[in-house]
Amino acid sequence: MSHITALPSFEIVCSAHKVGRKGKKTAPKTKPSKDTMGFSSGRKEIWRCVENCGACCKLAKGPAFATPEEIFSDPSDIELYRSLIGPDGWCIHYEKNTRTCSIYPDRPYFCRVEPDIFKKLYGIENRKFNKEACSCCRDTIKAIYGPNSKELNNFNTSINDSSSALSTGV
Repeated sequence: MSHITALPSFEIVCSAHKVGRKGKKTAPKTKPSKDTMGFSSGRKEIWRCVENCGACCKLAKGPAFATPEEIFSDPSDIELYRSLIGPDGWCIHYEKNTRTCSIYPDRPYFCRVEPDIFKKLYGIENRKFNKEACSCCRDTIKAIYGPNSKELNNFNTSINDSSSALSTGV
């Protein structure tokens, strides 16, 4: 079973993260959920990739997202990232008809949504990984497909289902 996981992206590297004034990468701000009126729902979100999305595979996202130069310190990572961008802005390995990654098992490290990658690229501590990964995915999905898209609904449903299952011990 093939999954798509790429940060930009966070998609490939959560390009929703911008470099702060002092050169430190900062996470995007998240708004309180309307259904919790600004209070925590008591459930911890657990990030997971949702199949048939691929928002993270749209590598040329525009000025609202960080550039490869803002994300990577290694010039070879910048070069590799740029080499993956097809003429339409999507990753050259993203199969649009199946919404899968053709090199998923061998994708670059920055296409992997994992705590150690978020620590390396964005300075996000492991304890904050799930919250930041979920936020980054939402931002990317909204930017690519829109705030009322089926992709965003599928992601939120998946995250809510996994959080509910965890809190009930299922």
